[in-house]
Order: sequence, then C-alpha cells, then structure tokens
Amino acid sequence: MIGYLKGKVKYLDPGFVLLEVNGVGYEVVCSGAAFSRLSGLASDEDGEVYTYMRVSEDGVMLFGFADLREKALFLKLTSVQGVGAKMAMGILSSMRPSEVSETVATADSKRLSAVKGVGKKTAERIILELHGKISADELLGREDAAGRASSVPKGEDDDAVSALMRMGFGKQESARAVERARAAGAVTAEEIISLALRGM
Repeated sequence: MIGYLKGKVKYLDPGFVLLEVNGVGYEVVCSGAAFSRLSGLASDEDGEVYTYMRVSEDGVMLFGFADLREKALFLKLTSVQGVGAKMAMGILSSMRPSEVSETVATADSKRLSAVKGVGKKTAERIILELHGKISADELLGREDAAGRASSVPKGEDDDAVSALMRMGFGKQESARAVERARAAGAVTAEEIISLALRGM
C-alpha cells in the first residue's frame, strides 16, 4: 500500500498530478488543497502528498491529499453507502475538511448538497452515517506542525463535548467552548465542562 509520496512534479492537470519519485512517475488524483499546494511549488522543490491506493476491477488508482486529516475524512466519506471516491474527492475539493466536519455536525444537508454531484438524499445519508463520528479535533480543524490531526486534547474533550450536548448545547458550540476551556488551562473533563459552561 502506498501511503505517501514525495518527489518532483512533472506534470499538472486538473484531473491528476504526475509526481516523479526516484525515477518513477506516479499519477495521483488530488484533492483541491493538494493540487493547489503542488501547483504552487518552485521548479526545484519537491512536492509531497499523503495517498490512498484503490485497487478495483478498473485498475489501480492513487488519490492524493494535503494532509492526514483530509485523507481520514476521505475514508470516512467513502465508507458511506453510495459515496464513491470521485464524489468524496469532489466534496474535499469544494470544501475544507473543517467545513465538511462542521456541515456533518450541524446536519446542514443543504450546504453539502450544493456540491456538484451530491444530491439531497446522498447529503442526508452522509450526515446520518457520519454524525457522531466527527471528533472535536476534526470539527475545530486542529493540526500539528506536520499537518496531522492533533492528538491533544485527548478523550476528555470528546467526553466534555458529549456532556455539553446532553445539556442542550449544539455540537459546534460545545466544541468551541471546550477549546476555550483548554486554552484557559483546564485539564480534566470536570474542569473543562466547568470552564466551558462559564463561557457559554
């Protein structure tokens, strides 16, 4: 399985990017963010993409992403019945990962169905199947310096968000309140909830 590539961009096309790695050219179907990043490189710079390799009856295809969070969201999208790789890439090329996560968390099917190729029923199915599978980190779009979804805050954040939602607050509102509580120094779930409630 090819999960990451780094090399010279030999050719750019709206449909794919040709990336040369150690003398081998890989055709990679890229998300909008990955394509934009690769197209902005100087001629002597190496480009990099996180990849997912799909093997099917039609052959082998490589899909490229700007970071691991985007790749993880692609895999979640394609796990939904009726959502293929092409549709998932279309969504990721039209919306940032944090926007997709927010759309799912707030059940905004209208916003999701505005993406070309995504009908109303498919948008509703995506929201139904992925609702509750979006973490606080994904909702807030946090990354570390390497472009990976942050592992901090940990499980306490999700527990705190769930607790606030049970009190009647929305998921996005709860996630942002938890973020503020963390920034203020809260560590345990109890401290996070207490500080979050004061700011809501």
